[in-house]
Amino acid sequence: MLLGQSETLTEKDFVSYGKTQKDFIIRKGVGKNMGYKELKFEKDSVFLVTGAAGFIGSNLCEALTDLGYQVRALDDLSTGREENVKMFMDRPNYTFIKGDIKDLDTCMKACEGVHYVMHQAAWGSVPRSIEMPLFYEQNNIMGTLNMMEAARQNGVKKFVYASSSSVYGDHPVLPKKEGQEGNLLSPYALTKRTNEEYGKLYKSLYHLDTYGLRYFNVFGRRQDPNGAYAAVLPKFIKQLLDGEVPTINGDGKQSRDFTYIDNVIEANFKACLAPGDAAGQAFNIAYGGREYLIDIYYDLCKALGKQVEPHFGPDRAGDIKHSNADISKAKALLGYNPEYDFEQGIALAIDWYKENL
Repeated sequence: MLLGQSETLTEKDFVSYGKTQKDFIIRKGVGKNMGYKELKFEKDSVFLVTGAAGFIGSNLCEALTDLGYQVRALDDLSTGREENVKMFMDRPNYTFIKGDIKDLDTCMKACEGVHYVMHQAAWGSVPRSIEMPLFYEQNNIMGTLNMMEAARQNGVKKFVYASSSSVYGDHPVLPKKEGQEGNLLSPYALTKRTNEEYGKLYKSLYHLDTYGLRYFNVFGRRQDPNGAYAAVLPKFIKQLLDGEVPTINGDGKQSRDFTYIDNVIEANFKACLAPGDAAGQAFNIAYGGREYLIDIYYDLCKALGKQVEPHFGPDRAGDIKHSNADISKAKALLGYNPEYDFEQGIALAIDWYKENL
C-alpha cells in the first residue's frame, strides 16, 4: 500500500459511547479487513524504533520502511542480531544508531525530530531475569524511563512501549483482563509493571501520550531459535528440523495465547493513531485464543513430517501456567482487530524457518 492510498485516521475517527462508559472509545471505520498496511500517517512522519535489531523491532522497521516512512533504529546489539540491521541499510528511509537506552544522552539524540516512538528495547526472558535482577532493573526500568523522558523533552506525539502478559503474575482467572493482576513472579514481570506505572505518570503529569502493549507470546519470522532463553516455538521448529529431540518444560499442559507478529505490528500502528483519551493505559495484545503446548508440539511434528517424542523437563521458575487474553479493551480503545489466528500464523512461521534456517 503506497502513501496516499488510504484515508488518514486521526483522533476525529474515534467516538465515545455510553454515558456510563465515557472512558471507552471506538474508532469509526476500523473493520476486520483494515490491517496495518491500510493505515496512514503524515508523509513526513519520523518513527524511532528501539530494540530495532530484535525480533519485534526489526519487523516494525520493515513494515514502516516498506510503507515509505522515515525510520530511526536504535539498538546496542547486546541481544539483537546485526543481520536484522544490515538487511535495511540500503533503504534511504532507514537510519541505524548503535546506542544504549541506559544512556540518557543517547536517548535524547535519538528522539530529536521524532514524531512517534515504538519502544521495544528490553532484555526478555523470565528465567534470565531471576538470575540477573540488578541488570534487568537498570536496563528495562531505567532504560525505559530514559526513553520516556527523552520523548517528553523532544515533544514526541506518541510513545508506544512493549509491556508483557507476565504482569498478570499468579492471578488464576482466565481470560486475563486489564485491572485483574496478581502477585508478580519474576524480576522481568516487575520491570514491565513498573514501566506501566511510569507510563501512567508521564501521561498524567507531563501529558505525554503513552500506550503500553501487553504482548502475549509473540511468534513469527526472525524470532531467534537459538540459545538457552529462546522462545519455545522457534526452538521446537529448529530442533525438529535438525533431527534433535526437544524438551518440554513441565507436563506440556500449560496453555498460551500465541500471537503472530503481524498482529503486533498492527497494534503498534494503531496505538500511534489512538486518541489522547486512551493514553496512560496498558492493553492486552493477543489473538484471544488458547493453545496447549503439548498439542502444538505434535502439530509441529505433523507439519514437519517428524515422529519424535519429546523429553519432559522440570517447570521453569517464574512461568505462568495458563495464559489467555481478553482483547476487548484494545479493540474498543485502539481499534485493534488481529488479522492472523494461530493456525495462519504458525503456517507462515514454519514456511519462513524452512527457508531461512
